Amino acid sequence: MKKNILGWISYDFANSSFTTVIVTVVYSVYFKSVVVGKEGVGDSLWGLSISLSMLIVALISPILGAIADHTHSKKKFLFVFCYLSVLFTALLYFIRAGAVIWGMLIFMIANIGFEGGNVFYNAFLPEITTKKNLGKVSGLGWGIGYIGGLSALILSYLFIETNVPLVFPLIAAFFGVFAIPIFVFLKESKPKQQFENKNYIKIGYDRIKNTFHHIKDLKDLFRFLISFFIYNDGIKTVIVFAAIYGAQRFNMSGSQLIIYFVLANITSFIGAIIFGFIVDKIGAKKTISITLLIWIAVVIWAYFCNNVTQFYGVGLLAGIAIGSCQSASRSFLSLLTPEDKHAEFFGFYAVSGKAAAIIGPLLYGVLVLILQSQRWAILSIALFFVAGFLVLQTVNEKNGLQVASQIFRKE
Repeated sequence: MKKNILGWISYDFANSSFTTVIVTVVYSVYFKSVVVGKEGVGDSLWGLSISLSMLIVALISPILGAIADHTHSKKKFLFVFCYLSVLFTALLYFIRAGAVIWGMLIFMIANIGFEGGNVFYNAFLPEITTKKNLGKVSGLGWGIGYIGGLSALILSYLFIETNVPLVFPLIAAFFGVFAIPIFVFLKESKPKQQFENKNYIKIGYDRIKNTFHHIKDLKDLFRFLISFFIYNDGIKTVIVFAAIYGAQRFNMSGSQLIIYFVLANITSFIGAIIFGFIVDKIGAKKTISITLLIWIAVVIWAYFCNNVTQFYGVGLLAGIAIGSCQSASRSFLSLLTPEDKHAEFFGFYAVSGKAAAIIGPLLYGVLVLILQSQRWAILSIALFFVAGFLVLQTVNEKNGLQVASQIFRKE
C-alpha cells in the first residue's frame, strides 16, 4: 500500500474515536444524565450544542476550502483543526454536574475541530487514488475508521463504570497520536506560484463566486449536495441520539451501550468495505440508494422494537447502513468534483452535511421535549431518508461525471 494512502486512512482510524466515543456513546449520555440531569432538557441542550457547532462549520468551510485549494495548504488546515479537537476533547475531563454552559462550549469547540478537519481530510481522497479505485479506497478508510472507533470503545470500557471523565483525555490522546501518520506520510503538491501579500479571504470568495457562476453546468453535483443535505440530517441525528435512545427507552447501562456500539462498529466496518467494492461495480448513485432503503428499515424497526435484544438487531443493521452510505457518499462527491476544486467542494459538502445536522438534532430534541416520547422522535428521522432518496433519483450520474472532467479546464 502506498504511503500516502496509508497515512490518509490512519486519520480515519484516529478521528473515529471522537465521533464514536464523544459524540455517540459516552459524552452524549454523560452530558444529558450527569451534567444537565433534567429529563427532556438534556436532549434539547445536547441537540442545540450539535446544531450550533455544525452551523459554525457550515459557515466557514467553503471559504477555507477555497483558500486551501488555491494555496495547496489542506494539510496545514487539517493539522490546526485536528489538534484543536484533541485539546478541547481533553478539557472535557473538567466538566462535572451542573457545568452546563462550559460542557456545551468545550464540546462545541472540540466538535468544530473534528468536523472542520474532515473538510480537508476528505478533499485528499481524489488526489491519492484513481477514479477507478475511489470506492475501494474510500470504503477502506471508513472501514479502518470503524476499527478505530471499536478500539476506542474497548479502551473506554475500562473506565465507563468507575471514572467516566477519564475517558475524555484518553480519547484525546488516542485521536492525537494516531493522527500523526497523515502529517508524516501524506504529501501535498506545492502551489505553482507564490501568493505573497495576497488577501486570502478575497481569493477564497473569488473562487467561490466563480464556482457559483458555473452552477448551471454543475446541476447534478448540486442536486447530489441537496440530497446529501437531507439524508445526512437523518444519519447525524441517529449518531447523536442513538445512545440516549437506548439508555432512556431500554435502561441500557454504560457497559451495555459500549457492547452495543462495538457490535455496530463491526458491521459498519463490513458495510464500508463491501459497499466500497459495490460502488466501483454498479456506481455510487445506485449504491447510496440501496443504503437509504436500509436506513428507512432501520428507523422503522427502531420505532417498533420493544426490548433490548431487538434493539441490538437495529444496531447491527444500522452499522451496515452507516458505513456503506457515508463511504459511497464521499466517493460520489469525489467523482462529481472538478479537478483542483476538491477542498472547495468538500467545503460545500460540509455545508450540506453540517447545515442539515443543525435541523435534525434540534428537531429530535424539541419533539422529545414536547411529546415526551423517544419513539415518535426516532420515527420522524425516516422522513429525511425518504426525501433524500427521492432527490437522489434526479441526479444524472453519467452526465455529472462528464461535466466534472471538462469544466474549468478552459479557465
